[in-house]
Amino acid sequence: MLYQLHEMNRTMLNPLIQWAQASSKLLTNPVSPLAHAPFAQRIAAGYELMFRLGKSYVKPPFDINSIEVAGKQVAIIEEVTVEKPFCRLLHFKKDMSASALSELNHPKVLLVAPLSGHHSTLLRDTVRCLLTDHDVYITDWTDARMVSMDHGPFHLHDYIYYVQEFIRTLGPKLNVISVCQPTVPVLAAISLMASANEPNMPKTMVMMGGPIDPRKSPTQVNDLATKKPFSWFENTVIYNVPPNYPGYGRSVYPGFLQHAGFVAMNPRRHAESHWEFYLQLRAGDNESAAEHRKFYDEYNAVLDMPAEYYLETIKTVFQDFSLPAGTWEVEGKLVRPQDIKNVALFTVEGELDDISGSGQTQAAHDLCAQIPKDMKQHFTAPKCGHYGIFSGRRWRETIAPRITEFIKAHG
Repeated sequence: MLYQLHEMNRTMLNPLIQWAQASSKLLTNPVSPLAHAPFAQRIAAGYELMFRLGKSYVKPPFDINSIEVAGKQVAIIEEVTVEKPFCRLLHFKKDMSASALSELNHPKVLLVAPLSGHHSTLLRDTVRCLLTDHDVYITDWTDARMVSMDHGPFHLHDYIYYVQEFIRTLGPKLNVISVCQPTVPVLAAISLMASANEPNMPKTMVMMGGPIDPRKSPTQVNDLATKKPFSWFENTVIYNVPPNYPGYGRSVYPGFLQHAGFVAMNPRRHAESHWEFYLQLRAGDNESAAEHRKFYDEYNAVLDMPAEYYLETIKTVFQDFSLPAGTWEVEGKLVRPQDIKNVALFTVEGELDDISGSGQTQAAHDLCAQIPKDMKQHFTAPKCGHYGIFSGRRWRETIAPRITEFIKAHG
């Protein structure tokens, strides 16, 4: 019922939100007489803040139209390589001839994006940076409310099978990079392939800021998962998609609830950010205001997660610690990271990460005991929070070059 009430509230407020947007534009457009009235800019700032706090945010585009390769601008074309009900395998293809691409000899990278609330476009900066030296594919997860019930449920093991299918599709000499949540199912996927002696194993796996072993340096996110009983998650955060979406009737963890949880982790910081945005608009600081819009257009765009996938992740990863405990079975097959022998491992953590604590990702090294030491590497990025691992200056200048060198050395 909560989902339906949320939709009703959104529909009722929509006229007010649209009026606030129109009023803001009317008071700032230089050809409008009202724009020259006393206090017009201050009032317009208030209206725009109202609009942005109340509007619905849709999935933003990747907006990667071109990159610089070897000193030249190269156009980027988004191509769907594989389309599944809950995910698209998206290829950022460089618009170059086959011979020119062959000369570049860029290593192929599968970037596994999180299915944990935000869209895969959250990794836009990750993709853009990697494209300079790699041939990049990404898992573009679908909002569960947009998936018809005809396609059935989506379980944690389905996530693992999707990753395995994408690895097989992209073939040999592949390098897999997982960011945050997918480090666990990606390690499971590759472990199961190793146990089955599959021939087309990835050359490298890079794991960044993920909960391989959440028992180490538990964060606020880990504490919530362990302190609440499993029944609390089943009864408190799972709702059915209302009739106005293709996924009508599907059980999901709604995006609006996830967004509320994100904000609740640090409400003061978000309140201060919005207040600063208002002051920037009043002062005519359009550059700073644009940066605020850019960040929150991404941050506020959330998707619904399939209920079965979300609940199984809570149980398997954060309550039973099945992966580090060695008890995780995927449809009767035991997940054995110790069976991985010839896939190089690079783990990355942020010194100030408040979502995936120190040592949680590095735990993969102990689990993958058969990988030779000279094929393993770990890096803790100094003064780096969770999002800084894959986005921003520290990602571009410190972390990405290390990943590139690791892939060149082992891929």
